[in-house]
Amino acid sequence: MTTLFTQHRPVTLARRGIVAAPHYLAAEAGLEMLKAGGNAIDAAIATSAMLQVVYPFVCGLGGDTFMLIYDARSGSLHGLNGSGRSAQTATIERYHELGYTTMPQFGVHSVTVPGCASGWGAAAQRFGRLDFAQTLAPAISYAEEGFAVGPGLHNALNIVSKRPGTHRSWHTHFLPETTVPEVGSVMRFPTLARTLRTIAKEGIDTFYTGSIAEQIATFFAKEGGLITREDLASHRSDWVTPLSVPFGDLQIYEMPPNTQGVTALQMLGILDRLPLGADPLATATIHPAVEAKKLAFEDRAAYLTDPAHMHISPEALIAPDYLTQRSKLVDLTRAQVSVAPGGFMGDTVYMCTADREGNVVSLIQSNYQGFGSGVVVDDTGIVLQNRGAYFSLDPNATNALAPAKRTLHTLIPSMAFRNGRPAMVFGTMGGDGQAQTHLQVYTATARFGLNIQQAIEMPRWVHGASDDGEETLLVENRIPGETLNELRQLGHVIQEGNAWLTTMGYAQGIIFDPINGVMHGGSDPRAEGIAAGW
Repeated sequence: MTTLFTQHRPVTLARRGIVAAPHYLAAEAGLEMLKAGGNAIDAAIATSAMLQVVYPFVCGLGGDTFMLIYDARSGSLHGLNGSGRSAQTATIERYHELGYTTMPQFGVHSVTVPGCASGWGAAAQRFGRLDFAQTLAPAISYAEEGFAVGPGLHNALNIVSKRPGTHRSWHTHFLPETTVPEVGSVMRFPTLARTLRTIAKEGIDTFYTGSIAEQIATFFAKEGGLITREDLASHRSDWVTPLSVPFGDLQIYEMPPNTQGVTALQMLGILDRLPLGADPLATATIHPAVEAKKLAFEDRAAYLTDPAHMHISPEALIAPDYLTQRSKLVDLTRAQVSVAPGGFMGDTVYMCTADREGNVVSLIQSNYQGFGSGVVVDDTGIVLQNRGAYFSLDPNATNALAPAKRTLHTLIPSMAFRNGRPAMVFGTMGGDGQAQTHLQVYTATARFGLNIQQAIEMPRWVHGASDDGEETLLVENRIPGETLNELRQLGHVIQEGNAWLTTMGYAQGIIFDPINGVMHGGSDPRAEGIAAGW
């Protein structure tokens, strides 16, 4: 594969544990937990918390989280849905009364109940070894004492500070000096540190029924939002059964709805039934993959939402006969027009952890779009997600707004098994592009033998709607020109971007050697992360 593109970073090789995250301080915080006697679950929580300090433009306590957790002792895989629901008074009629004809993208009415803290609590209670005073300590320390602003945070602050309508609470929290801090300057979040200290001292319940819940509910009441104390108190994370399909010699697992995990599995299942080219960047590999994406996204638009509101079993969408039927719709000679092209937007963080006992965590969390709603709960540092913007105010839409409903989520952690044991853990940020990156990276590793760092660094594509709404195949310009010309001849509308597009997401992954137990970690150079090994 060196003839197609240069590998820029080496694979991280370790025997005792790996933490792969999109920021180096977060990966180091997780590794610190492993060295202190914690397990992969403790490391994941510490990493997640640190990302909320150093990468607050993509995740926070006001957002959601999903996890796949492999428990080595029982040899079982568990799914944890840590996503929140809409307010109990959030009806389409109420939003019309508020003056909306479509869901607002930002502000207090785009917010759903934050699920992140509940997810931490459920995972720690069932599988963790360390208490929150220990796992949250690194994040608290950096929030109090300060950290150096990186280019990702600087750019995000610059963009949102200029966006019309950004809530005054955001400016108060992030820009107390009124100017965007330069790269390398020191930033502190004392109110977030205080909130994390309260969680460490009082436990997760304080976020939903205690003092922090009181601050959140009071803030919403003052700002005219719909979320109440009752909405917070009624929130629970749910343990769910992951879904899977075979792909090559792997069995790949994803989260069930309300995530788009089924969409990723459909794409993998369809592509596994089709002939591929000589390498992962060949036209004969990319074209059927894009066509598989189109078919899967049609089903996503038609069927996926909160499972309590679905009219079809998600298992039916990945049944072997159905996948075979869908694969026959792929035309290998031309690009077809799709019904639901999706979009390129989405800000999320993904991390994965593994320890020497064999426990593995695949964790993803998000504010949705950048700093989410652009609203921060006063005096708490809690950046509120705008995941509610994904709902529709069309009562006939599958993902129509309804009271206490979970919206469709783009967040999808994954894990692959071989012979009943974890072979690879992987995920990425990137909104609608997440499932497409899963398809590309699993294809590169399982079908073409790339190592995890090569597969993550490989030039990517994402199919969706451009800014003008045209259905477009956005590509990094490192994809061979011959391939791009052939794709155009097949009818694809190509939009060439830079060599390393953040739009393609920040991916992390670990491959496990079943022979000697060595872990192979990879981290995306599109972000500021590392795969830290021990």
